[in-house]
Amino acid sequence: MDFELGKSYDELQIGEEASFTKTITETDVYLFAGISGDFNPMHVNEEFAKTTPFKTRIAHGALPQSLIAPVLGTKLPGLGTVAVESSCRFKAPTFFGDTITAKAKVSEKMEKKRWVRMALIWTNQRGETIAEGEAVVIPPPKM
Repeated sequence: MDFELGKSYDELQIGEEASFTKTITETDVYLFAGISGDFNPMHVNEEFAKTTPFKTRIAHGALPQSLIAPVLGTKLPGLGTVAVESSCRFKAPTFFGDTITAKAKVSEKMEKKRWVRMALIWTNQRGETIAEGEAVVIPPPKM
């Protein structure tokens, strides 16, 4: 089986970006609860969620955050990328039915280690920022 590696350090350009978009469904939230073990009623119990500031269930913060993985791992830099670190600051909740776009943008090339810093942003279908952060990755080698 042949795989085409993503962009190497030398091929990446500051300002280059890629994104992935997905609508978050009730099924996604329940599957994520099962995978993560986080059955906080804010995510899985509508009656409890009505008592919260959001007045309805919300997705786990890490669920939309995880949508950056297909960006870094399959688009930019792409296959062969190794994530070294990431940070995320949540700004707004993700509700069931929200369509989230996770975007990564090359913000810095760190010559000494040949690592790349990526600015990350997550937005919903209304263009509202739900989270922002950054990641440091090791791009795949040049073949």
